[in-house]
Order: sequence, then structure tokens, then C-alpha cells
Amino acid sequence: MKRICCINDMPGVGKIALGAMIPILSAKGINIASLPTALVSNTLDFGKFDILDTTDYMEKTVDIWHDLGFQFDCISTGFMVNPKQIDIIEKLINNQEKDNLLVVVDPIMGDEGKLYNGMTDHNVAIMRRLSAYADILIPNFTEACFLSNHFYEAETMTEEQADDLLNRCRRLGAKSVVVTSASVDGQDCVVGYDHKKEETFKIPFDLIDVRFPGTGDIFSAVLISDVMNGASLCEATSHAMQVVRDIILDNLDKKEKFFGVDIEKYISEGKL
Repeated sequence: MKRICCINDMPGVGKIALGAMIPILSAKGINIASLPTALVSNTLDFGKFDILDTTDYMEKTVDIWHDLGFQFDCISTGFMVNPKQIDIIEKLINNQEKDNLLVVVDPIMGDEGKLYNGMTDHNVAIMRRLSAYADILIPNFTEACFLSNHFYEAETMTEEQADDLLNRCRRLGAKSVVVTSASVDGQDCVVGYDHKKEETFKIPFDLIDVRFPGTGDIFSAVLISDVMNGASLCEATSHAMQVVRDIILDNLDKKEKFFGVDIEKYISEGKL
């Protein structure tokens, strides 16, 4: 059984971050260790929240894991609180003895052209530094623009601009890149570059005009588990897109959208 260390925040209320990724990865047959970067009272969409920085706990935990010889096939990262956490993640990566270690970075910090509540340029700088370790970097379009410090005036990119955005993200040090929530020549799509195949890909989708927190975490969890189980990056991306779409459609009538989607029902029905 493959082993993954998920580094992300843990919500008290809401199917986001570790609260969304752990059940999905478990259902996909991945053995999980979690390293919370923060305890978050609830999804930030409520407007009122509290965040407990767990950096000291992370530092002690990584040292204990090293003493115990814990090894992972994959390390995935999400929400980060401060730069010291990057040092801790770097130590964890360097403690691994596997040549084929997969590092996946989801630079969670914004969407729809702006940073999330509580996010600042400080968080952008943290994510730029972390991106250098990524075998796979998974920003949405907004996050890719902030990471590359390159913004587009038009509502849609050309093919050349999409390739340029992928290259700008790769210049941060990332090997492969998947940019979600993009638009190319007027078509909503996910664009990516697979460094193993040395090729770009574009997968169109029909936008569903509704927002649920945590769908990016669901996307990442499905993509990561598929790649760990042998799928190509393009195949994993396409499957993750379909899963997110199906879950959103199943939850359209849910009134309390700030809580995220009900993934347990989807998992129990074996639809991953």
C-alpha cells in the first residue's frame, strides 16, 4: 500500500483541506499520515474564523517521524501559515530515502481574481518558495497569476499565453504544472504540462455557476491518488475534473454551501 503525508490545515467545520482529502485518499487505497499546518475553526467563507498556528507541533512531529524511520511515497502540501513551515517541509522531504518520492504542491491562497480572506502577499511569497519543491504544482488560474506575478487583462488567454503561464510556473522550480479554472480562447479548461511526457495538455469543461469550498482539495486528492496508482498526469487530471463535476451536481440543492460538499455519500456509493 502506498503511503502519503498530507500537509494541510484541519478544519473544525467544513469539508475542506484535510477534512476532504483524508476520506478520499483512504477510499482510493492510500495509507495516510497527516501533518496539520493549522487548526481552522471553520471554512473562511463564513467571514468569521480563528486559525491556530501548529508550526511548533509540526517541527516536533517531523523530528519524531525521522527518529522512528517513517517513510512516504508522496508528500502533498496545501495551506501554509508561515515561512518556518517551509523549512520543516524541506526537512521532511530530505528525510525521505526514496528516489521516486512524489511531491505535490497545491498553493492554496485565492480564487476568482483575489486572495482568500486572511491571505496576503506574505502567503504568496511562502507559496512561491514551496513551489520549487513540486514534482506537480496545482494552482488555480488566480493562484498561478499570483505565483508568477503575471496577470492577464482579458477574461480569456490565447494558447500562447496559456503556455507562457505554465512556463512561468515551471520557472519557480516546479516540474509538472496543472492550472485549473483557466480559460483559453473563450473555453473554460484545465491546462497542464507533464514533465515526464514533455507535453502540454488542455481539457475543456462546462462551468457550473456555483461555488463550494473544498472542491480544489477534492480535485487534488483524486489527482494525487490516481498518479500514485499509475495514471498519467493528463488521465488523473481528467478523472479528477469529472469527479468534482459529479459531486458538485449532486450537491447543487444543498442550501448551506459554506460547509462544503457531502463527500461521504459519494464515497460510500463507490463513485471515485
